[in-house]
Amino acid sequence: MAEEEEKNKYSIIVPTYNERLNIALIVFLVFKHIPDVDFEIIIVDDGSPDGTQDIVKQLQQVYGDDRILLRARPKKLGLGTAYIHGLKHASGNFVVIMDADLSHHPKYLPHFIKKQIETRADIVTGTRYVKGGGVHGWTLMRKLTSRGANVLAHTLLWPGVSDLTGSFRLYKKSVLEDIISSCVSKGYVFQMEMIVRASRKGYHIEEVPITFVDRVYGSSKLGGSEIVEYLKGLVYLLVTT
Repeated sequence: MAEEEEKNKYSIIVPTYNERLNIALIVFLVFKHIPDVDFEIIIVDDGSPDGTQDIVKQLQQVYGDDRILLRARPKKLGLGTAYIHGLKHASGNFVVIMDADLSHHPKYLPHFIKKQIETRADIVTGTRYVKGGGVHGWTLMRKLTSRGANVLAHTLLWPGVSDLTGSFRLYKKSVLEDIISSCVSKGYVFQMEMIVRASRKGYHIEEVPITFVDRVYGSSKLGGSEIVEYLKGLVYLLVTT
């Protein structure tokens, strides 16, 4: 297993917008938790006005610009396109996608890698909804909204995955390229469309329990408009998959 792990390279794509307070810590934690793994971190920043890119440039001086890649865009262009943009610059044969706000703790990365090697999965996704998983720091209303969204999606789409809206995942690069090319959703719905399409295409998906922690610094980007988009996206996937 160790030999196989050595041959693999992991491209960790982290989309950012106003994450100046979080990005250095997330990078430090990635290096801490997977010290013996070949990886690069690709930061796709959408023109953050808070100086996120200045911090990333300082991180490049510490860790090297071959390990920390800044692939900026001029403005906010959506989560799906951020992954496509990052994917163009990925040199690994595996791609990890994760949030920059510390809601996805890098301590889970070894579990994702181990699970993929053991099962040969095409996708390993973090789940809050199995034993050992959960959420921390959410209001009851947000927990109910998230649970309700998942139950509704399961009832209508039966994707065979317990956490549809999670966005902490490990993909074989070729699989991600295949799925992402057929996705049309933006924002919050994008993650759900990715996993539903992967399931429909017959890809092997495994899950790892994670505890999702509400963002440490900054404000959540989830609001009423995202919930409306989610419901629209659900209907779209019901009709097209």
